[in-house]
Amino acid sequence: MGKKSRTKKSGSGPSALPSPKEMMNLIAELLQKCSSETPSASEEWEEYVQIRNLVEKIRKKQKGMSVLFEGCRHSYFQGLVSWAKANGSSCDGVQVANFGKEGYGLQATRDIKAEELFLCIPRKMLMTLESAKNSILGPLLRQDRILKTMGNVALALHLLCERATPTSMWLPYIRSLPQDYSTPLYYQPEEVQLLLSTQAIQDVFSQFKNTARQYAYFYKLLQTHPAAGVLPLKDSFTFDDYRWAVSSVMTRQNQIPTQDGTQVTQALIPLWDMCNHTNGLITTGYNLEDDRCECVALRNYKENEQIYIFYGSRSNADFFVHNGFFFHDNIHDWVKIKLGISKSERLYAMKAEVLARAGLPVSCVYALHSNGSPVSAQLLAFLRVFCMTEEELQDYLVGDSINKILNLNCPDYPVSWENEIKLWTFLETRVTLLLKNYKTTSEEDIIMLQQPDLSAHGRVAIQLRLAEKQILLKSLASGQANSVHLKKKKAAGMPLPCCDNDGTVVM
Repeated sequence: MGKKSRTKKSGSGPSALPSPKEMMNLIAELLQKCSSETPSASEEWEEYVQIRNLVEKIRKKQKGMSVLFEGCRHSYFQGLVSWAKANGSSCDGVQVANFGKEGYGLQATRDIKAEELFLCIPRKMLMTLESAKNSILGPLLRQDRILKTMGNVALALHLLCERATPTSMWLPYIRSLPQDYSTPLYYQPEEVQLLLSTQAIQDVFSQFKNTARQYAYFYKLLQTHPAAGVLPLKDSFTFDDYRWAVSSVMTRQNQIPTQDGTQVTQALIPLWDMCNHTNGLITTGYNLEDDRCECVALRNYKENEQIYIFYGSRSNADFFVHNGFFFHDNIHDWVKIKLGISKSERLYAMKAEVLARAGLPVSCVYALHSNGSPVSAQLLAFLRVFCMTEEELQDYLVGDSINKILNLNCPDYPVSWENEIKLWTFLETRVTLLLKNYKTTSEEDIIMLQQPDLSAHGRVAIQLRLAEKQILLKSLASGQANSVHLKKKKAAGMPLPCCDNDGTVVM
């Protein structure tokens, strides 16, 4: 590495640098466009295209100005491990390796047992809001209202400042990061169009708009704020640089306690953030006594196997928007269904009171799950109240109704056969409407995924779209099956199950 591993300008460099006035005019236009009110759903695509066109004008002016490290990313991995060991990290049993479609990850260099502590990263290696405050960025961070309140943004600028500082202690880590990402910020318009019918699309639009607005704001700030004059970003702060930093933080940040343990702060954790995701349990924690991040093995690993960690119980839409990937075996995947009781409804007050006693709001975004029953206990309770008659509501509001309220979320205790049939029929209708929002069928998506010329981004977008439909179709089938089953019970005159004093279900 040595001096040859320093940075270089991307491409062949611009033929002529844009004038400061020209850039400021474009930045002002972008800031104004991104500061407008959120448009209606039918106008979001048009706004996205307009913002993107402005960003592309700026990127064209900045061509060749972005800073990149020489050489391939993998050439810096050994330096990353050596740097980690030199700074007190315990990482003897791991190395960075290429796992094909999964990309780079951590590989066991020996057998590792489940729950064995295999990786420790001390605080001094982490990039945190505290290290940002103590860096050259500190004065601006303390004075600017945006940086004060948006830790992820402050961390992104901290990362950029350190990348541009030849003496930064974090260079071995920063050199090992990807040069670009698979977050939606890197998607082409035709790839974003594949997401138009998905539940992730509004987050994709918001993410791009917010990133563009932040870039325009900080570009102007870096040129005008007195505390920004010493920063190494002042003369070279491109949109591509900011997009890279935002994606680095978004895909890799984690929360750790501050040194005194009284608060949490955002952090980038070198080497540990090379681990890829799988189903399981959280196996990473922070040891305040030793002041280090610690990770234990999720399961037994043989030598040369990839070591995984569990990122958390998140939907594929969440993974896609914030991490840039789709996880096929996601047992925690779900889609949103927004439900509420209209204030104009005659029984609104009574339903609102029963929901309040059950600890539920009158309007909420619920989840339809991919694993197990698609309907959660909370959603079942809401649907039961939503479908109650006036007589049923009165029954849940007068006298000793506490047990009835508590049993609202229990599948074993229907309010009535009619109520249960009504709620599943209602759910069928709502899910059918959600499915109609998509422009393609599941079968068409499957055919599209077989196209050899489909881009990697396009493939992920269609996989996400297909997964949403599959969850909705499962929910629809569940609703239909329950309706048929309950109608048979009602026709047969079966009595409603009730709860005995010891909690046993009796007929």
